[in-house]
Amino acid sequence: MSYTQKARDLGIDLPENQEAGYLNLCIRTGNLLITSGHVSDQKGIVGDSVSTDEAYAAAKDCAVKILQSVYAEHGTLDDLKVIKLLGCVYSKPEYTDQHLVINGASDLYHEIFGKSSDGYHARSALGFAALPTGASVEIEAIFEIKS
Repeated sequence: MSYTQKARDLGIDLPENQEAGYLNLCIRTGNLLITSGHVSDQKGIVGDSVSTDEAYAAAKDCAVKILQSVYAEHGTLDDLKVIKLLGCVYSKPEYTDQHLVINGASDLYHEIFGKSSDGYHARSALGFAALPTGASVEIEAIFEIKS
């Protein structure tokens, strides 16, 4: 089954076009697709008003938004490999489970692209004192176009 079809089977809407924003949500350079940071709809501080489980879902939300931007730019997910994720978590200073939060994005990409193949990626998960709009999570990604 194709990666695009797997995403659709998971209920992910992949629009052909996206409304242009202030910055480019996904840009191609050579054989790479590089995304801007995509913020979650979930607001609040992880480890305070937002639980790790809620933030995990917020990271998954970011991953879906990234797929939508990548699809709008490239027209398919089928010939892609996930290379790198940068996960930012708006968290209390003493909170240390940022990696568990960003698993929400990694787990989705493993499910779509395969955990031991095109979905096996490098990743950073960092805590931040604040994120734009008070979002709990922001993620950016790099994909390789294999063909």
